[in-house]
Amino acid sequence: MDHVFWLTQGHASEPNAWYAGTSPQGLFRSNDGGVTWDGVAGFNEHPKRDAWTGGAQDGTPDGPKMHSIIIDPRNARHMYVGMSSGGVLETENQGQSWKHLNKGLKHFFIENPPEDAPGHDPHCVVMHPAQPNRLYMQAHTGIYRLDRPGDTWERIGLKMPKTVGDIGFPIAVHPRDPDTAWVFPMDGTSVWPRTSPGGKPAAYVTRNAGKSWTRQDKGWPASNAWLTVFRQAMTTDAHDSVGVYAGTTGGEVWASTNEGASWRCIARNLPQIYSIELAQPAR
Repeated sequence: MDHVFWLTQGHASEPNAWYAGTSPQGLFRSNDGGVTWDGVAGFNEHPKRDAWTGGAQDGTPDGPKMHSIIIDPRNARHMYVGMSSGGVLETENQGQSWKHLNKGLKHFFIENPPEDAPGHDPHCVVMHPAQPNRLYMQAHTGIYRLDRPGDTWERIGLKMPKTVGDIGFPIAVHPRDPDTAWVFPMDGTSVWPRTSPGGKPAAYVTRNAGKSWTRQDKGWPASNAWLTVFRQAMTTDAHDSVGVYAGTTGGEVWASTNEGASWRCIARNLPQIYSIELAQPAR
């Protein structure tokens, strides 16, 4: 393990439990609020793990990582993880054993790959808080939705405009409406690092679970703005009119207080932003 990339608090019934996702891809758990940590052996000793790691970028900020750790609010033993190269895995016994959940995902190199093929590359996976059977994913190969107990992802990003595409890093969901989600698409061609298509940044929202998407660019620069938003740098709040927030690698934080209808920059000159989290003020 080179560094910790992501932290997720455990189930509400385990207030001192935390999970850490690392680069290269590893999973650790603390039972004492982060004072001590133990590896989750069922994952870290998985027979496929060597196939997910070992690349030239292992341990670097842009390298492969465990980036999404999801605890089912109905069951502390039921979890999902999303990671570079290995895709999505599910456990129903708090990490003792895992099964792949990659059916339906387009593979970057292999046509009709098996679920456990290395190379599946989700960028961000989220569970809808009001409907835990619904998962959304922004991946290296598009935008997807999975409704459990189904086991096949549907590529809902195919409804995005062809000139924009459905490649990007983050995805964020409405706190109450399971059909509403936001993405920040980036150029999915050979351009690297990924930036806003054509230098015209915009969020896109679906309000029907991916059947259609609407561009939301009011307030964003109209041209020559080659912005990048990383996988954990877009989030929402729980206000009646939901706020949507995005942080860029150029150190800017953009905010919308009307569900993406308009945006403004609320902070500049920060370091490169990897993540945005919101905290509810004390009353």
